[in-house]
Amino acid sequence: MTDFVTDTVLKTDEFSETQKGHFPGAPDRPLIRRVLTGLPWWAWPIAQGLARREVAALAAARGIEGVPQLISADREAIVRTWSEGVPLNLARPADPAFYRDGARILRALRRAGITHNDLAKAQNWLMTADGRAQVIDFQLAKVHRRKGKLFRLAAYEDYRHLLKQKRHFAPDLLTPRGWRIVNQRSVPSLFWRATGKRLYVAITRGLLDWSDGEGLGGRAERDGPATEAALLAQPQVTAVVLVPFARSGRLAGLYAFCEAAPGTDAAALAAAQRVAGGTADLVQVVERLPRSPNGSIRQDILLMLAQGRTEGLEQATAHDADLRALVAGIAAGRPAVAAPAAPAAAG
Repeated sequence: MTDFVTDTVLKTDEFSETQKGHFPGAPDRPLIRRVLTGLPWWAWPIAQGLARREVAALAAARGIEGVPQLISADREAIVRTWSEGVPLNLARPADPAFYRDGARILRALRRAGITHNDLAKAQNWLMTADGRAQVIDFQLAKVHRRKGKLFRLAAYEDYRHLLKQKRHFAPDLLTPRGWRIVNQRSVPSLFWRATGKRLYVAITRGLLDWSDGEGLGGRAERDGPATEAALLAQPQVTAVVLVPFARSGRLAGLYAFCEAAPGTDAAALAAAQRVAGGTADLVQVVERLPRSPNGSIRQDILLMLAQGRTEGLEQATAHDADLRALVAGIAAGRPAVAAPAAPAAAG
């Protein structure tokens, strides 16, 4: 496995661990490494199959702007370029230029014979600071030798899923033709929804406990109510926001941001919530939580802070100097997350 310095664990699941970092001596060139070692025995062949699809698609997509570029790949890890941007579920783009750029990427992939096959997931679309589109996560992608009917149907679904994102985040931008495409599923899509999707949901949400679309597990939903109650029971705490974060070891962590009186000790608060039945792994005390002008808490900012996605914070706070200063202070006080363990040998 190529030497790699890990800065942040972005995502963990049974099939890989995704790390952001850099090569030794090149800290200014951020990269992504998908680690394929140390997996459960039953997940190993599935992980290798997903990795082969990703490597083939990234190799075929070389040179396409808005798509990660493959650096290296072997049976232990895949290294690619870092894609700068904020996931759509946080960015919520309303500018038509973003969707035009997304369509450009899909046209380029189609010319290369590639279908992504997982663009219904908003987290696989990113918006850059200048409003451009990026597409990531090619584990389910396919390189088609022939551009036959199956390829055309899959490419249609990729485009339909871009329009679904537009319907969700900027419905006023959809044309009548766009509405017709969004509502007109292909036959394979209808079959998947009626059969395979039900099995997929049963496995991922039931057996593997995925529920947030990020491979971070259902900790916030499962443990959140009891943990929030345990923290709010402490007299110095006035507000609590819980978000999941990725960490080494395949299990999601639960991060608690607590708005509390000045001088509140985070370690003592963490211990007190455990005694009261809470399960937060990291507790950060802040004097003020970031809020919108209407008073609602900016959970998108807190999620980026918890997951170490600092590249989106400047974009999210660009038009509010006070919010930017507040968020910078919270980022500076972020508790340390244990560094990832060295990958085990492949089995």
